[in-house]
Amino acid sequence: MSHECYSEMLSAHGVKPTANRLLVVEALSKSDRPMSLSELETTMLSMDKSSIFRSLVLFREHHVVHVIEDGGDGVRYELCHSHHDDEDDDMHAHFFCERCHRTFCLDYAPVPPIALPSGFELHTVNYMVKGICGECRVKQ
Repeated sequence: MSHECYSEMLSAHGVKPTANRLLVVEALSKSDRPMSLSELETTMLSMDKSSIFRSLVLFREHHVVHVIEDGGDGVRYELCHSHHDDEDDDMHAHFFCERCHRTFCLDYAPVPPIALPSGFELHTVNYMVKGICGECRVKQ
């Protein structure tokens, strides 16, 4: 994806496409899995942690990214595939490898419908499957 595409995506979500925000979107787009704040910081040496975090908070508010509790002790961020500016309807399962501590998207595995009690309002679902990834199983 080009900077122009990233810029258009941010604008479509009501986010001004600044240079730093474009760098964060590009890093998330190029990753093959959800990334933690520290992984983004390591990848993006030209930006400080607080700038990256501010971008992620803004992106979450505008449904550019969704946050995944990674099954360990932190959170990870990934670009929403739905690209709606008013909601995140890109709810799918994730897999957390207990050996290498990586989190993988299971885009093909939608979250099953959940019946909530009357008066409850669903905002997000965190559906995490835990085990050992294929790469770690081969190393056993």
